[in-house]
Amino acid sequence: MDKYFNAAREAAQKAGRMLKENIDVPREIFFKGAVDLVTNFDNQSQKMIFNHLSMRFPDHNFIAEEGLHEEKGTEFRWIIDPIDGTTNYAHSFPIFSVSIALEKKGEVVIGVVYDPMREELFSSVRGEGAFLNGKKIKVSSVDDIDKSLVATGFPYDVRESNVNNISHFNNFLTRTQAIRRCGSAAMDLCYVACGRLDGFWELKLSPWDVAAGALIVREAGGRISDFQNREFRIFGSEVLATNSLIHKHMKDVLQLGK
Repeated sequence: MDKYFNAAREAAQKAGRMLKENIDVPREIFFKGAVDLVTNFDNQSQKMIFNHLSMRFPDHNFIAEEGLHEEKGTEFRWIIDPIDGTTNYAHSFPIFSVSIALEKKGEVVIGVVYDPMREELFSSVRGEGAFLNGKKIKVSSVDDIDKSLVATGFPYDVRESNVNNISHFNNFLTRTQAIRRCGSAAMDLCYVACGRLDGFWELKLSPWDVAAGALIVREAGGRISDFQNREFRIFGSEVLATNSLIHKHMKDVLQLGK
């Protein structure tokens, strides 16, 4: 797995450095929906990552957020989010990440999430633990939801759909120590993995948002499922990730809302 991991790390850091250098540069912004947007730097980052990986592994499959879908029939598939936190980036708000995962036969085996503004590289190879800049990380030991720091986000159809996470947010607001909403699900998952957060929930995410981060959470000793505590799938519509100690508590709160 070393050659795949090294390629993913290099691609994430290369794209991340470009994004950091251009965070204050005027950009083109295109709207895919009322609040769902993409910038020219999303496309540039995706192209950089794809070129880096496809040159090394030309027979691999690829899916990525900005319209990339290549199927070659191989057992390997790269799952790429060129900027997780595009809305933040479009506003020069310095919280975003680059997320790259590799599947083998439908199972995520490598996850890399890079935060270029803090030069933090979260990574995992399946079965080998989770790391931050090469140092092993683990989830927190908080076992009381009342003392927990959790995070979430809101779907792009929050204005149109009643299934918009607002009721869940209100329920957690009075049952946790605090809630954060940073705008990058991949980074939220990594923060659960390293103990900065105790839990994270969100709905209507895409596989490129969660594939890498979910592996990193598991390898750090955390637990991940859907809202009913069923098996988590990257193509599912719900994610609940915790330090495992407050997982049932968070699941119970999620049953109160919609």
